[in-house]
Amino acid sequence: MDLELRHLKTVRTIADEGSLTKAATVLGLAQPALSAQLKRIERALGGLLFERGRDGVRATALGELVLERARVVLPAVCGLQEEAVRFAAAGAGGGYRLGGTHGPLLGGLVDRLAAADPGAPVTTHTSWSERDIAGAVTAGRLDFALVGVCGESAPPEAGRLAWAEVARDPVYVMLAEDHPLAPRTEIELAELAAEAWTDVPGDGCFGDCFAAACVRAGFTPACVYETDTASCVHLVQVGRAVGLCRATFPATPGLVTRPLTGTPLTWRHLLGWHPDAPAAPRAPAVTAHARAAHTAALARSAGRTARVQGPAPDRA
Repeated sequence: MDLELRHLKTVRTIADEGSLTKAATVLGLAQPALSAQLKRIERALGGLLFERGRDGVRATALGELVLERARVVLPAVCGLQEEAVRFAAAGAGGGYRLGGTHGPLLGGLVDRLAAADPGAPVTTHTSWSERDIAGAVTAGRLDFALVGVCGESAPPEAGRLAWAEVARDPVYVMLAEDHPLAPRTEIELAELAAEAWTDVPGDGCFGDCFAAACVRAGFTPACVYETDTASCVHLVQVGRAVGLCRATFPATPGLVTRPLTGTPLTWRHLLGWHPDAPAAPRAPAVTAHARAAHTAALARSAGRTARVQGPAPDRA
């Protein structure tokens, strides 16, 4: 059997997890299948790579040698792949490959880019995962990431991508239009202590930030429904829950949005790109279009009176 990159990834995963059982879970394999694969790898390399024990596995001297080489080879191959993708993208023309999470800004950005540069193709990729989108930009599969983070949290791939702040919004609460607090212009978070909540999913720290804000307000949320935007809206409209949204959330029949007193939660809209990618010189123009899309979305939104702060200086 010839040694392949996937075999080195398997050996590295086993070492990182410290057990075949945990490594099998990470790799999406049954443990017997992983054990059989490891035996084939060991036969190809001429000896045992791991010693098995009750506490897991430990690399042998041969295993340490293989791991040392793998930790050099795997990042090098990954970097080669990323550079090749970016090189191929450079030869494909001056289009825009955009990635974004849920929200109105991605559509607004597409519209503005298409209007400003009619001859350049614009493609989009959406995901609930900010890390997935940022990783695609790092790997050269996307040119720009339009994502958000909670408060002052660092964006994903902060050390590899350049990021510009598009805007900063207060986080609002969505209520059914007949909710007792709906007539209010501003609501204390503590006044919602008895409510069930709904929000869209994500892999950032917003859930932790929300839980911490509730603790500071003197309560712990009893129930949080994490689901898609349409389901969040429905749960709020029928009075099953109150929701969290950004100031750019569009006006929607059957519900109202209100600011939270003291702005306990904020959301930063960010645009990210790889500084060495062919699309990097276009980042200032794309950032300007994204900021204009935010301004337009805010003007159309249910939260048009939001206390919105201007963007901070761009930073790499």
